[in-house]
Amino acid sequence: MAHVLILPRQGNTVESCIIVDWKVNEGDNVTEETAVCSVETDKAAFEVPAGVNGIVLKILRPAGDDVPVLDPIAVIGAAGENWEELISRDQGPGIRDQGNGGEVSPLAPKPPAFPLPPSAGDPPATPPSSSPHSPVSPRARNLAEKEALATEMVPGTGPGGRVIERDVQAALETRPPMTAAAKAAGPTAVPAAGSGIGGRITSADLTSPAPKLLGAENLGAGPLPAESSTEIKGIRKIIADRMHKSLAETAQFTLNSSAPVSRLQELRARMKTSENDSFAKITVNDLILFAVSRVLPRFSYMNAHKTGDTVTTFGLVHLGMAVDTPRGLMVPVIRNANLLSLAQISSEAKRLATACQNGSAKPDELSGSTFTVTNLGSLGITSFTPVLNIPEVAILGVCNIELKPAVPPVPDPRSLIPVYEPHIGFSLTINHQVVDGAPAARFLKALGEAIADIDLLLITG
Repeated sequence: MAHVLILPRQGNTVESCIIVDWKVNEGDNVTEETAVCSVETDKAAFEVPAGVNGIVLKILRPAGDDVPVLDPIAVIGAAGENWEELISRDQGPGIRDQGNGGEVSPLAPKPPAFPLPPSAGDPPATPPSSSPHSPVSPRARNLAEKEALATEMVPGTGPGGRVIERDVQAALETRPPMTAAAKAAGPTAVPAAGSGIGGRITSADLTSPAPKLLGAENLGAGPLPAESSTEIKGIRKIIADRMHKSLAETAQFTLNSSAPVSRLQELRARMKTSENDSFAKITVNDLILFAVSRVLPRFSYMNAHKTGDTVTTFGLVHLGMAVDTPRGLMVPVIRNANLLSLAQISSEAKRLATACQNGSAKPDELSGSTFTVTNLGSLGITSFTPVLNIPEVAILGVCNIELKPAVPPVPDPRSLIPVYEPHIGFSLTINHQVVDGAPAARFLKALGEAIADIDLLLITG
């Protein structure tokens, strides 16, 4: 019996995945271990195995689709099996439940409705036509004349490229609004934007010469710079939606400060020359992560989540760290960071960053953080506004190291030579719904003191 391959669930928080590409084609032979497609969430990428031996009878969801977990994505079986009948069944046996070892489930839920791709034997769909001689249905012609729309510019999706009413409606949705006088001028080509209120196209816009490009006389005879448009999709769209949700649902407020890092830099220099490989690889960021993990437990209101009207504080520090990858921003989690040594934090941070870079990070390694650190210091950023990784109530931004005037231990009023000391910048964003400015400032002050005396923190922490 044919096997309906469903999109497996990856982690408790994953609700859907985007199919990046299919590694097999319809008609290919596969085994249980064959990776049929690669998928990604906003946090990780992984491959989906076929699960059974057989032939790929049908691919149900194309690459680029955002598919809910446990939805059908392909059908695998023997040559000649009727996969359409299997998919069309409302209830009963036939759809295999991957959660029970692949056995047929008599209680399998009805698959969600979605348009099936055309079969290999189906006649090809008629491509939209934009020919000036394309036929126009009466309803489409009446609507186009009413709205002064030139049907010659409307692609037809009806039989034989016929322009139908929905084609005209689609064209009107993308056209700027027109004044009554402009519509009265009759169907004609219109500019991309008008000079009227709200960008409305006026009758003057239909007769005015096209505006001259500013500075065109200085461009010479060469081609103008090319423009390109890219659809926001995949992990970039998920990140965009999450960032918008974070700003829309929280009251974000950022504080900026700095801390002296002379001792930290000296300690880092000594570690680089150590014969112990684990110490030699410790970075400035590792030292900051260690300091954060030791200071946070003293300020439990910073190590918290806000969910609805409930605030949950945590005794353990699950430290998220932002990682820039070719696929976008990812935030792996160093679990129980306040119980780990500096060397352990450094090793785990490198392991997680490498997994994110090569796409092997597991979903459970990318969720559950209680506080996040994002570091842009290596890029020369002096101050920025980190966006909360909701439901967390705080996120720390690490900036670059700069020389700042410092008060000498014994001020000498006769000295005219200023004293400078390296300082590292911090940008702390909080959810003002939960944390007020003064408590957040106290945490930032304590963190700065810990950084300034990092060598003592390593002894006591």
